[in-house]
Amino acid sequence: MADKRDYYEVLGVSKTATEDEIKKAYRALAKKYHPDMNPGDKDAEAKFKEASEAYAVLSDADKRRQYDQFGHQAFEQGGAGAGGFDFSGMDFSDIFGDLFGGGGFGGFGGFGDIFGGGTRSGYRGPMRGANLRAAVSITFDEAIAGATKELDLTLKDECATCHGTGAKPGTTPETCPKCGGKGQVVMTQQSMFGMVRNVTTCPDCHGTGKIIRDKCPDCGGAGYISSRKRIEVSIPAGIDNGQSIRLRGKGEPGTNGGERGDLLVEVSVGRHPIFQRQNLDIYSTAQISYATAALGGEVRIPTVDGDIMYTVKPGTQTDTRVRLRGKGVPDPMSRTPGVRGDHYVTLIVSVPQKLNSEQKELLRRFDESIGGQKADREGTVNSAKKKKGFFK
Repeated sequence: MADKRDYYEVLGVSKTATEDEIKKAYRALAKKYHPDMNPGDKDAEAKFKEASEAYAVLSDADKRRQYDQFGHQAFEQGGAGAGGFDFSGMDFSDIFGDLFGGGGFGGFGGFGDIFGGGTRSGYRGPMRGANLRAAVSITFDEAIAGATKELDLTLKDECATCHGTGAKPGTTPETCPKCGGKGQVVMTQQSMFGMVRNVTTCPDCHGTGKIIRDKCPDCGGAGYISSRKRIEVSIPAGIDNGQSIRLRGKGEPGTNGGERGDLLVEVSVGRHPIFQRQNLDIYSTAQISYATAALGGEVRIPTVDGDIMYTVKPGTQTDTRVRLRGKGVPDPMSRTPGVRGDHYVTLIVSVPQKLNSEQKELLRRFDESIGGQKADREGTVNSAKKKKGFFK
């Protein structure tokens, strides 16, 4: 056993550690490396087993005394279990009962899960049906204003012939002889910790506790019938891309009298050619002319509610952002009607790309009139004047 690590090193405690310190160290490692916390991770499972073996020795006063005196060799001969010593007297329920919130090895998981077989306790009372998921696509405008959509889905309903029992009319399901109606069977197996008791789902009744000898001819023993249905979905104003709408009671039927699950409809919102959305606010740009930017005036701005006229202030510079209060997205979560975001518009001064000679001359004169650089008719610049003008 030269390849085994020192048990104190495994748990990260000193050789003088108390019983509580050893338990505390093991609890931390068990929580970190438990296979239920690391599904499919073989390295984590190996570390969990290593820590469990170390704890099994160091938490037992007699075994710890032997280990301190002889090391791993104390357990190489004559013991039961994977490591050559007997773990059958070990009780880990206090560790896992507290650690994973269940009694004994139930709840989150215990050694039965790790070394084969499930250990969850059975429950055969009324159980709620599973949720179903669907998707719907809407336009940007529909997301702002709200819409109504229809979905064609295959849904399950209780069989009208057997009323959900799955049995042929005139017959009833029988108690499963293998599990006695419990839905579970108990199995024991040898592990490195001794004999481990595992509780698994009954393979004959699949956890229902009942066996159907004569199946319903309409549903084949399933207890429900699948059919195509059209579901109407009301989409609230202001819903965002990726959000879901919950339709209660439209999911899978429950078992043993349990209520139906829900239908979750995920909404996909299309893009808009000029608007961008961020939470409840909308962003866009608007072009304004030189004259409007300099002198001020009205400009037409598109919004989700239609075009509006906005008054631009004289001397407005390009990239100026203006705020249109209450012209954004309705808040679908607000209980107060009319709560909306804002619309932010960035004003872009449009630079004319083509000018005739008369227009160019007028601009040159304007530039000179406000103290700009004087340019001759051929376009050469008189560098004698350095004042900042319209073109600078």
